[in-house]
Amino acid sequence: MPCWYYEKKDLKRETPSIHDGIDFETESRYRKEGARFIIDTGTKMGLRYDTMATGVVYFHRFYMFHSFKEFPRYVTACCCLFLAGKVEETPKKCKDIIKVAKASLSEAQFQQFGEDAKEEVMTLERILLQTIRFDLQVEHPYGYLIKYAKSLKGDKSKLQKMVQMAWTFVNDSLCTTLCLQWEPEVIAIALMYLAGKLSKFEITDWSGRLPRHIRWWDMFVEDISLEILEDICHQVLDLYSQQPARTDSPQGNPALAVTKVQPALPNTTPTKPVGGRGAGGFDQRLDAMQPKVELDMDFRFQVIL
Repeated sequence: MPCWYYEKKDLKRETPSIHDGIDFETESRYRKEGARFIIDTGTKMGLRYDTMATGVVYFHRFYMFHSFKEFPRYVTACCCLFLAGKVEETPKKCKDIIKVAKASLSEAQFQQFGEDAKEEVMTLERILLQTIRFDLQVEHPYGYLIKYAKSLKGDKSKLQKMVQMAWTFVNDSLCTTLCLQWEPEVIAIALMYLAGKLSKFEITDWSGRLPRHIRWWDMFVEDISLEILEDICHQVLDLYSQQPARTDSPQGNPALAVTKVQPALPNTTPTKPVGGRGAGGFDQRLDAMQPKVELDMDFRFQVIL
């Protein structure tokens, strides 16, 4: 099976879209808009969170081999959701996905689908399957999040809040390229770390603790540094701190705007170097951003341990 993980620096310099003349900021916006479009469309159709997440991962992987100039993002998004529905055994008819998409998009945006929207999506599905090399099964951080949380000991109400926040951060992470950088276990740990900081959840102990375990996550993923975890957290927090910018998100649908992101993958030991953002900067940023993060969070999915 192919390896779907890339160095962060390569995601800023070596993608097909960047080689095609699209700058990194624009590509990032296109990825967010595509991810949000999949989530919004899937939610309207009553699809499960894992189906939508699988669709988003397909979307991010597809554009590691193709340019946004060549394949319009909303057509690709519909195709990814269509395929994910079949893979996750929650199938939806192609025509129904297109119908919901058309209601969300402006007339100009829907013109990307051409004269026969269904044929456009069905044709692209074959290209998508070849691009992702028929590697259809995708693991997400959600299951690891619940597994890890059940091993922690502390105030139960704060634990519940932490898990809910972490789950929402996993949703948020779909709008970033984190699924192209790190395994789901690492993302789950990082976003539990972030949620624990914000919810003030103090871990008193954890099940299965051994003398060599310095931090709770050492039991699940060894040799993962705080620097790595904080870099992952920063990438999610960046979604909440973006300033209003030009966007061609679907008209009349503010839920798809990228300036307020509301809402996630083979296993290796993480050893990638990560650039820090200054000593003490992480805690200072959390203190400054906590009110905005809590205000903007979308608790669409209620998680019960």
